[in-house]
Amino acid sequence: MLQSQPTLNSNLKETVMSKNEKNLITVNDIEYNIEDMTDAQKTMLNHINDLDRKLGSAQFNLDQLNVGRDAFVKMLADNLEAPAEDDAE
Repeated sequence: MLQSQPTLNSNLKETVMSKNEKNLITVNDIEYNIEDMTDAQKTMLNHINDLDRKLGSAQFNLDQLNVGRDAFVKMLADNLEAPAEDDAE
């Protein structure tokens, strides 16, 4: 059902146990059994997990964009520093 994911909020930690053990999360240093949560609480947890996934994806995209931008800045700088080719032949 729910999988353990890294979280940006250190106040929430989810632990998925084996089949014989219960699924637990830790919020503010208190452990809670996911199976004992209300539907609304489970929905909130699902939103948190989905937002963590989206934040990770957004960070991945941001890293790609920054590397791409840096590459274009370097290409422009290299091109500007290169000796000008004679265009009038």
